Amino acid sequence: MSNNQETRRASRYDAVIATLVGLCALCVSAYTAYVQRQQVRAAVWPILEFDSSNAPDIHFTLANKGVGPAIIRHVIVKVDGQPVRNWKEALGRILGPGEHLFSESDMSGHVFAAGESMTPLTPRDPENNPLNFDKSNPLWVKMNKDRLRVSVEICYCSTLDECWTLRASGLTPSTTTETRHCPTSSAISFQQ
Repeated sequence: MSNNQETRRASRYDAVIATLVGLCALCVSAYTAYVQRQQVRAAVWPILEFDSSNAPDIHFTLANKGVGPAIIRHVIVKVDGQPVRNWKEALGRILGPGEHLFSESDMSGHVFAAGESMTPLTPRDPENNPLNFDKSNPLWVKMNKDRLRVSVEICYCSTLDECWTLRASGLTPSTTTETRHCPTSSAISFQQ
């Protein structure tokens, strides 16, 4: 074999090896970018929880138990599976017709920091006091039992625009499912 042929063969081997090294570097770079993206996702992952309580008073709570902010994009509140437009309508369905006192905080459009919580609804008695634990108070007894009829669907997103829908009810365990995007406001959207 001539010296010229050996040189060309060595050049081909060098080119093949250089191509393989380049492909390996590209794969390592792509994998590193993927791992970094997963780390960023984990660093900004919100986890919303909705619950109700009767101690020390009857109230509903919404909290971000995740490590990143939760941007609430859409809320549906239901009583007995039927959507309500606001807390006044919800209390009317639970307690019957009449004027019901309550204090509220706006969930819709809220950005929850990691670890933040709020009380979206606290029913109140005729003297405008929270319904404290009192089994002799018929309003407390009814509201305590019927608070479990309230359910929510809250669609929220992370700062990376990854979205989830929380479905919570007093009668069944909460579930959170990933969704591509949150729905736009409609006739059944909760308005505060």
